Amino acid sequence: MRSHGWSGNTPASDEEAAARILAAAKTSIDRSGAVNIADIARAVGVTRQTVYRYFPSTDALLEAAALDSASGFLDLLAGHLAGITDPSAAVVEGIAYTLEALPHDPYIRLLLTPEHTGSFSASVTSDTALELARSILHRFSVDWAAEGFTEADIADVAEHMLRTLQSFVIDPGRPPRTGEELRAYLRRWDGTAIDHRRRRP
Repeated sequence: MRSHGWSGNTPASDEEAAARILAAAKTSIDRSGAVNIADIARAVGVTRQTVYRYFPSTDALLEAAALDSASGFLDLLAGHLAGITDPSAAVVEGIAYTLEALPHDPYIRLLLTPEHTGSFSASVTSDTALELARSILHRFSVDWAAEGFTEADIADVAEHMLRTLQSFVIDPGRPPRTGEELRAYLRRWDGTAIDHRRRRP
């Protein structure tokens, strides 16, 4: 493992080194709502070059912080959707709730600001993002198998949800749809697609 400094307390592994940097980044976000590589390097007692060995860019560090905080959001989402067993209703409310909640998440909000929109766009269908979306769908109260959905179908639904989120994040509309208007729009198009797959023999 490469190391430099670490305030005299060298990490025992690359995993520990990355975890320390990530923790410092989250502290920075909690304190100021931003990530500054120089400040993070000082906080953990290393050079900026050392930070970049573990996280090659500010966007990579932001994405890691967002993913690290995702478990808490998934718990909130699962709680919000508890009891919704209809596939289309669950998907529609899942997308709407996520769109309404994400701007208030200090980590994900940073990814969605204009200077970071490009990196979000590029990573929204990454293997990590797709796996996260599939795990969200499996936490819904929907019995996907009983509704006729295979694992391949669930993967497609996960990708479609991510692409829908991406579209609304990049261009929320003029004026942006919110509340019941947003849900009616999603029911009309996304919900209809889910219902069509549900009825398919």
